[in-house]
Amino acid sequence: MILTSEVPKVRTCASDGATVTIEDAGALLGAVADGDRAAFERLFDDLGPQTYGLAARVVASAARAEEVVQETWLQVWRTADRFDPARGSAASWILTMTRRRAIDAVRHDQAAAARDVNYHAARAPDFDRVSEAVVDADESRRVRGCLEGLSHVQREAIDLAYYGGLTYAEVARSLSVNPATVKTRIRDGLRRLGACLGGE
Repeated sequence: MILTSEVPKVRTCASDGATVTIEDAGALLGAVADGDRAAFERLFDDLGPQTYGLAARVVASAARAEEVVQETWLQVWRTADRFDPARGSAASWILTMTRRRAIDAVRHDQAAAARDVNYHAARAPDFDRVSEAVVDADESRRVRGCLEGLSHVQREAIDLAYYGGLTYAEVARSLSVNPATVKTRIRDGLRRLGACLGGE
């Protein structure tokens, strides 16, 4: 996720090499709440590396950690006026926000992976029916003929997934297409194969 135009651009390090103290961080966050872009940049200069380090430890992916950091700092810019110094330091507030976003990212990724596994499990009978037809020597001619009746993109996706043993995600990467597109091609191709094999 890229910071939108409404949030100031941030530098990766302070130009003057100054370190922001806990007290300064609270004052800077107050200035950020008033829309002070320079204060936002200075706060990011000091706490940005810590937020990235925390995110990277939780999500275990550099790219995902960068997304979490971007989202966190966008939230800091938008909600700085909600910071209550009576409840803790500015650094703790920002790092807590980072940790929550990182955990949410992990949960989201795990849920997506579980949905993919469930999808594969639900589709397994289709693959089994086609598999039985392919391995049966008496049916091999019919299967070849039916495969020829598929569109090029359906046949290509099925070849990679079924014969090549690739997952939907691997097929999508191999063909440079969206995983949903791969699933649609394979599903439609298997339906056509099933109709062809059952219709002769």
